[in-house]
Amino acid sequence: MKKWLYAAGLGLVMAASASVQAADKIAVVNVQEVFQKMPARDAVAKQLENEFKGRATALQAQETALRSQEQNLQQNASTMKPADRAKAEKQFMANREDFSAKAQAFEQDNRRRQNEESNKIGARIQDAVKAVASKAGYDIVIDSKAAVYVSPDAKDITDDVLKQVK
Repeated sequence: MKKWLYAAGLGLVMAASASVQAADKIAVVNVQEVFQKMPARDAVAKQLENEFKGRATALQAQETALRSQEQNLQQNASTMKPADRAKAEKQFMANREDFSAKAQAFEQDNRRRQNEESNKIGARIQDAVKAVASKAGYDIVIDSKAAVYVSPDAKDITDDVLKQVK
């Protein structure tokens, strides 16, 4: 009976020791914070702004011209000949459709490029997390925003990951 109690006690001690060891191999990282503080993020934002600046300016000019054309049509429609008014309305509709198509293409291209660049930054963050975790011997790294609860004593490697991506 004493041997059985001794074995059970030893088993509990070993189980507790194993859980403590497992807890030491888990870390958390705040991926959003890393993303927000990355210097590359600002550079990419400026790059994308410059890349789309010409098209955005052209769209704004086209929109201004379209509004002017619409106001002119509204003001002069009552004094125009029916044939001239129909021609002007047809031209306005064609211009508006052209503008809508260009604006939609612009938005799609802009969104696609932003996603591409975000994915590149995400891959850099992922590589940095892997490097820090491997170096420190962590088996599991969890995004602190995805966890239901994170102890204040948890191993937070956010600062180490930030240093790695800079």
